[in-house]
Amino acid sequence: MRALNVKDNQNRKVIGGLIVLCAKGVAEGSYFCDQMRLFYDGLILFLRVAVRVGAWFSPKLAAFVKGRISAFEMLRANVGAKPGPYIWVHCASLGEFEQGRPVIEEIRKSFPGYRVLLSFFSPSGYEVRKNYDAADVVSYLPWDTSKNARQWLSVVNPSLVIFVKYEYWHHYIAAIREREIPLLSISAIFRPNQIYFKWYGGFYRRILKKVNHFFVQNDDSERLLTSIGVNQHTLGGDTRFDRVMQIVSQAREINLAAEFSRGSVVLVAGSIWPDDFDALLPAMNEGQAKFIVAPHEISERFLTSMENALKVKHVRFSRAQVTDVSSYNVLFVDNVGMLSSLYRYGRYAFVGGGFREGLHNILEAACYGVPVCFGNKAYDVYQEANDLIAEKAAFAIADSQELRGTIQWLDQPDNYAHASSAARKYVVSRTGATEKILSYCNRLLK
Repeated sequence: MRALNVKDNQNRKVIGGLIVLCAKGVAEGSYFCDQMRLFYDGLILFLRVAVRVGAWFSPKLAAFVKGRISAFEMLRANVGAKPGPYIWVHCASLGEFEQGRPVIEEIRKSFPGYRVLLSFFSPSGYEVRKNYDAADVVSYLPWDTSKNARQWLSVVNPSLVIFVKYEYWHHYIAAIREREIPLLSISAIFRPNQIYFKWYGGFYRRILKKVNHFFVQNDDSERLLTSIGVNQHTLGGDTRFDRVMQIVSQAREINLAAEFSRGSVVLVAGSIWPDDFDALLPAMNEGQAKFIVAPHEISERFLTSMENALKVKHVRFSRAQVTDVSSYNVLFVDNVGMLSSLYRYGRYAFVGGGFREGLHNILEAACYGVPVCFGNKAYDVYQEANDLIAEKAAFAIADSQELRGTIQWLDQPDNYAHASSAARKYVVSRTGATEKILSYCNRLLK
């Protein structure tokens, strides 16, 4: 019986392997992929309807819908007013824009004969960067349909397309490939749980295979792409490191923040949400340190709720005066675009999003040599967070008590010196991704 069980187990493994192989074959087959394309088109249609309904209740979705109503009309007018060969750079949202930004700005320097079209899928990117001066045209990207993709490329006729990090739209990529336009994916990162690496992901693997070249962030992404037969990739790194070092070199003095911080221990809390604020509140009310607090989304309701929870003196940036700002304990930043320069005024930083769906950019603080804390629930998929934790330059905290303990540990001079140096070195050692991408672009455009 024992031998029979072993044989049965072997048979089950063989049969199981054959089933998986057959399933993969079906998934890669043209009929299955055609059915998946129909499902994909149906999903896009469903999302379009859902977003229109949601626009009645959400200002963000309303902006999403409104921005696309006249997208092609504005695109034709803007491209017509600025004719010439275009390089099209697409970013999903503001975070991806920050990764694409150093590449865009180097493109302007290296290829002055080309214009730049910058597109966004999300209103949080478009609304903030619609007047970005390094791009000749900034636009929403219309929904991914065959008709929209053909129309978009007919208007723009780009010489090169660059997608930043994510966003692999089937119809746009298929149309780009059909026109034989080079397509690059930069700062790309892949994980085993993504659909491309599942047995049923054949339709999506075909999308990836139409990309001319991937510049990926890490070794794991290279291995994953190779495992599905996508071999056109280079370990390029993450352009965010180039971007944050660019921020350091271009950081502007903010007189109000400098005066607020002068002679004080300051914690800069950036891109925070209500649950981040809850973790910070006890330390704020102790009054032993000062805090610069920048919400992720500025709303009167959130600002008022934070103000009402405080027992110490506080003021909003828009209402503060340089002459008396030093008398306050908390400075609320009620504007957009200043945060990356504010981290320089902190001895410590707290970056929001770690208690929610995803951690925000911790490199903007680390590049100044500022140790970083964040919530412990949604950070593990971010390579830089794990790396900096390993270096004892970043700290995932569960609540206000752990935050207090972390600050006490950092208050030891040797501990702080190590954390600060490790944070700065980590960022500096990983720069150079932009140079690799531009070198490749140079071969395509000259």
